Amino acid sequence: MSQSFDIAVIGATGTVGETLVQILEERDFPVGNLHLLASSESAGHSVPFRGKNVRVREVDEFDFGKVQLVFFAAGPAVTLSFAARATAAGCSVIDLSGALPADQAPQVVPEANAHVLAGLKKPFRISSPSPSATALAVVLAPLLGLIDLQRINLTACLAVSAQGREAVTELARQTAELLNVRPLEPTFFDRQMAFNLLAQVGKPDERGHTLLEKRLVREVRQVMALPALKISVTCIQAPVFFGDSFSVSLQSASEVDLAKVNAALEDAPGIELVEAGDYPTPVGDAVGQDVVYVGRVRQGIDDLSELNLWLTSDNVRKGAALNAVQLAELLIKDQL
Repeated sequence: MSQSFDIAVIGATGTVGETLVQILEERDFPVGNLHLLASSESAGHSVPFRGKNVRVREVDEFDFGKVQLVFFAAGPAVTLSFAARATAAGCSVIDLSGALPADQAPQVVPEANAHVLAGLKKPFRISSPSPSATALAVVLAPLLGLIDLQRINLTACLAVSAQGREAVTELARQTAELLNVRPLEPTFFDRQMAFNLLAQVGKPDERGHTLLEKRLVREVRQVMALPALKISVTCIQAPVFFGDSFSVSLQSASEVDLAKVNAALEDAPGIELVEAGDYPTPVGDAVGQDVVYVGRVRQGIDDLSELNLWLTSDNVRKGAALNAVQLAELLIKDQL
């Protein structure tokens, strides 16, 4: 492709932002001028891109008229502060924070609902869902024609990188302290994270559900176009740096044809099906990879209309950065 596009990445010094820039280079995205933006605290840092170090600048004074597309890879507050300014300047937006309402920026996973893009008008506003919703949508997409899905029960074991670089540093510090028999003083987390499991990620509301759990339910329903789908979810914090894992139970209205399920998963884009008798792990399989790994595909013990699966994927790469870049690729191919 001879045409190039001027692009900005907001949150360029975060784990997702840095990975996004890396994937733009790996996939030879037709970037003209690349503008890396962040808060005043991170301005001045450099991020490598195509053999050069690109200096990170403050987002506050950036002229969005200089670019055709901007990735928002920072928190919701940043998106809410600058997305309107970007679109007013004619710049299309791909948001990874979940801050924008679905009627303003539809949630899109290329393997599941890329057709949504055809109905949008310039400048585009698109949301890349949370890594958990992205992984689940990739796996659900090839199954919806095979099972009459009634309900999803999901336990999401989330890597600490979902909470940013500070959480990764904290897990590393706690691990070192415990291995060196030193007193442990949690800082980022409110209790010991190393060699432990925490029963929630974030603060629960009055009904006991966290923002992340509610976001996951909302995004899966939107991406799969199943607004009434019943979803039960528990997000737990696992002592893993990168790579989310999921225990998923799908309830069908009729008996599940396991052979057809396996064949569909085997042929689906974005999925690596692990052979029966084996299972994938985040560290051994998913981290650094561009697919969602699926294993332990089985019917329920006493309910043949129940389908159980184990999923794992790189939350930063596959679940966040790659999904956003794939959306951008679809835009430049047909519409941008």
